[in-house]
Amino acid sequence: MLKRIAVKDIQLGMFICEFCGSWMEHPFGKTKFLLTDEKDLQAIQASGIKELWIDVIQGTDIANVIPGKTAEEVDRETDALLMEADKVQNKEKVSLEEEIQTAAKLCAKAKEAVIEMFSDARMGKAIQVEQARALVEDISNSVLRQPHALISLARLKTADEYTYMHSIAVCALMIALARQLNLDENMVREAGFAGLLHDIGKIGIPLKVLNKPGKLTDSEFAIVKSHPEVGAKILIDSYDVSPMVLDVCLHHHEKMDGTGYPHGLKGDTISMFARMGAVCDVYDAITSNRPYKKGWAPADSIRKMAEWSKGHFDEIVFQAFVKTVGIYPIGSLVRLESGRLAVVVEQNESSLLSPRVKVFYSAKNKMPILQETLDLAQLVGKEKIIGRESPDDWGFKNLDMLWSGIS
Repeated sequence: MLKRIAVKDIQLGMFICEFCGSWMEHPFGKTKFLLTDEKDLQAIQASGIKELWIDVIQGTDIANVIPGKTAEEVDRETDALLMEADKVQNKEKVSLEEEIQTAAKLCAKAKEAVIEMFSDARMGKAIQVEQARALVEDISNSVLRQPHALISLARLKTADEYTYMHSIAVCALMIALARQLNLDENMVREAGFAGLLHDIGKIGIPLKVLNKPGKLTDSEFAIVKSHPEVGAKILIDSYDVSPMVLDVCLHHHEKMDGTGYPHGLKGDTISMFARMGAVCDVYDAITSNRPYKKGWAPADSIRKMAEWSKGHFDEIVFQAFVKTVGIYPIGSLVRLESGRLAVVVEQNESSLLSPRVKVFYSAKNKMPILQETLDLAQLVGKEKIIGRESPDDWGFKNLDMLWSGIS
C-alpha cells in the first residue's frame, strides 16, 4: 500500500517509492529503496523536496497521529486540479500536420544556432544577440501558427543533444505560455529570449559532470546547482539583455515555498517570468532522455507536476501551462474505453480531455489493429480516454512516428 507523506515525517526503516519532485532536485540515483542510512535521511530532508511516497508493506508505516494520503486521495486531488485547466481553450490556426515539416526544419536550424551560441560563450566570445533574437522570432511565428508542433518535436531530442535542444524547447514553451497568459507580443518574444538563454550558465559546468551517466556526488550536485549564478554573471558581463531575461536565468529554479535555489525566494518575491521559466524548464527536463535517466511520458509528467504543484509552482502559471500543452500532450499513450490503445496526435480546441488520437493496438487481444485517427470531441458518449499507459510496459519503441512521421 502506497502513502504520500511529508519529508519531515520520514524515518529509518521506511521504503521509499518516489520523490514528489523531479530527479534534478535530489542527489539519489534511485527512487525505490529501503531507508537505512542516517546520511540518506539527512540528504532527503536537505533536498528541498517536501513530500514523497512510501510503501508501508515493504517498510515501516507512519504513526497514526501523522497525516498521510493514500494513492486514491492523491489521484482525486490531482484529477480536480487538472480538470480546472479544461475550462477555456484557445483556437489553433493551422493543423499539426500542416506545421510539422516547417517546425522540423526550424528545429534543425535552431539546434545549429544554439550549438554555435554556446560554443562562442564557452570561448568567451560575445553572443550574436540579433541573430538570437531572429531565431526567437522564427520560433514565435511557428508557435503562433500551431502551438504544439515545435514544442512536441523539441521533446524528441537525444540525450547528447539535451543541453542545446532544451534551450529551444523552453524558448517555445515560454512563448506559448506567455500567449496563454495574454501577455503582449513584445513580452511574448522577450519571454522566448529568456527561455533561449535561461541555461547559458551550463557552459560553466564541466562536461564530465553535466553528462555524467550515474549518481552525482554532493560536490558535483553543488556544481550543477551553481549554473543560474554562472549564467547571470555571463549575461551581466558580456551581453545586452533586459532585466527580465537576466531574472529568468538567475531564478528559474526558485520555488513558491522558498525551497528553491540560488536565493530561496518565496511567493511574490519570485517574478512572474521566473515562475513561468520554472514550469517550462521542469516539464522539458523530465520529459527528456538524459545520460543518467530516461524521460517520463508527457501525460505522466503533467500529472506528476500537478501532484507537486502546491508549493513548487505558481498556481495560475501552472494552470495556464496545462492549457498550453494539454492534459494529454501530443505523443501520450492512452487507453480508450473500447480497450484500444492510441497515441495523442493533436489537441482539441474545445476540450483538453478530448484530443485527436490515432488508435493502433488492441489491449484485449494484445495485437496491432488498423490505424485510425479519431476526434474524441466528436465521439462524446461513444469513446473516451480512460487512462494513461506506459510505452515501456507494452514494449513500444517509437510511438512518436505515429504523430510526427519522423523516425
